Amino acid sequence: MSERLVVIGADAAGMSAASQARRLRSPEELEIVAFERGHFTSYSACGIPYWVGGDVDTRDELIARTPQEHRARSIDLRMRTEVVQLDVEGRRVRARDLETGEESWTAYDKLVIATGARPVRPELPGIDAVGVHGVQTLDDGQALLDTLRHTRGDRAVVVGAGYIGVEMAEALTNRGYRVTVVNRGPRPMSTLDPDMGALVGDAMVGMGLEMVNDAEVTKILTDDDGRVRAVATDAAEYPADVVVLGIGVRPNTDLARAAGLPLGEHGGLLTDLAMRVRGHDNVWAGGDCVEVLDLVSGRERHIALGTHANKHGQIIGSGVGGDYGTFPGVVGTAVSKVCDLEIARTGLREKDARAAGLQYVTATIESTSRAGYFPGAAPMTVKMLAERRTGRLLGVQIVGREGAAKRVDIAAVALTARMTVDQLTALDLGYAPPFSPVWDPVLNAARKAVTAVRKAG
Repeated sequence: MSERLVVIGADAAGMSAASQARRLRSPEELEIVAFERGHFTSYSACGIPYWVGGDVDTRDELIARTPQEHRARSIDLRMRTEVVQLDVEGRRVRARDLETGEESWTAYDKLVIATGARPVRPELPGIDAVGVHGVQTLDDGQALLDTLRHTRGDRAVVVGAGYIGVEMAEALTNRGYRVTVVNRGPRPMSTLDPDMGALVGDAMVGMGLEMVNDAEVTKILTDDDGRVRAVATDAAEYPADVVVLGIGVRPNTDLARAAGLPLGEHGGLLTDLAMRVRGHDNVWAGGDCVEVLDLVSGRERHIALGTHANKHGQIIGSGVGGDYGTFPGVVGTAVSKVCDLEIARTGLREKDARAAGLQYVTATIESTSRAGYFPGAAPMTVKMLAERRTGRLLGVQIVGREGAAKRVDIAAVALTARMTVDQLTALDLGYAPPFSPVWDPVLNAARKAVTAVRKAG
C-alpha cells in the first residue's frame, strides 16, 4: 500500500530528504508532496552575500536543483504555497496558495519539517521602510539587489556584526558603498572571544569600514516618500540609502509550536539522533529549524548552516525510505571573511566553557600562513582552549589573512575525536614552505596550550 510523505520547506534539508527518500522508494511505494512558499528550491543561502557583492555573477549559479528537476524525479512540488497549520493528531497540513489565496488540507503518513530560520527583525519605528532588508532567502537577495540598482546614493548601514553582518558589509563595499556597521556589542563577531573579536574590529576599521560598537538601534528614519534615510541610536544618526539587517536568525518554528511539538531553549525543534521529532515516530525535522547536540559541551545548540541541513536531509530521507542513519552532533565549526580577513572558530568560547562548568586554560600565538621567509606569508592569530588537568581540546579560534580560516578544520577533527592538546601536537600534518611554517600555527598553539595545562596542574 502506498504511503504519502509531506515535506514543509523545499531548500537544503527538505529537498535532500525528499530526494533521498525517492532514491530508496519508488513513486508506487511512496508519494512525495513538498510545499515551498518562495520562488526557489535547493539553493545556497550561504552564497547570497557573494552574489550581492558581485563575486557570483548570477542568481542561478546558487541554485543546485530547480523545481522542474525535482518534479522530474516524481516529487509533487508545490511552489508559492505556504503551510499555515499543522494537525499532528489528524496527520494533515493546511496550505495556502500565495497567488490565489485558496487553502486546502493534505493528509500525510510521514512528515518532514524543514521550515528553516528567519532573520531577526526587531520591532522598531521605520523597520519596514523602503530600503531596509533582511537577507535569508534568494527572494531577499533579489529584493536587495533591486534596491541597490535603483538607489542613487552610496551610503549603507549594516545593523549587526555577526557572520551575516560582516559578510554583507563586504558585499556592499564591493558594490561601492560607504559602509557603517552598527553593533550593539563592544566588538564585532560575538561568536569569538572578546580578544579575537577585537582583532576583527581593528581589521575592519583598517579596511575603511566605519565600526560603531556599543550602539543600540532605536529607529529607522525615513524621508517623505517612506524611504530610509538614516539609522538612529541613542547617541547619533547614521545616514543610509540602504540598510541591511545582519542581527542573526531564529528557528522558524511557529507552526511546530502551535502544533505542540517539543522545542528547545533556543526555539528549535528537538529531535533524536535519527532526526525524528521527539515523541513523534512519523515526524522528522532538520535544517535551520532544529537544535543539535554540541559534542564538546553536551548541550543543545541552534546552528544555521547549510552543511548541517544537507546532512540532516540525507539522514531523514534514509529513515523515511526504510534505511538508517544518525546525526551525532556538531562541534560548532564556522568560517567567514570580510574583504581579505579570514575568521574561523570551532568548539567552545571561554564563556561557553564556563557555562558548561568546565575549567580551562588558554593559549594564543601569532604565526604566518607559510614559512616566514616565503613570499606571500600572511599573519594569523590562533587562540586555543584546553580543559584544565585533562588537556582535552575545547575550542580554537583563528583570525588572519589568506590561508588562515580552513586551518580550523584540523581542530574540528581533533574536537570530534576528543583529542588532547598533547595528542594534537603529534599530528603528522603536511609541510612545505609555500604552505606552512615548520610548526603549523594550529600545532604551535597546541604546544603552548600543553605548557599552560602543565602549569595549571
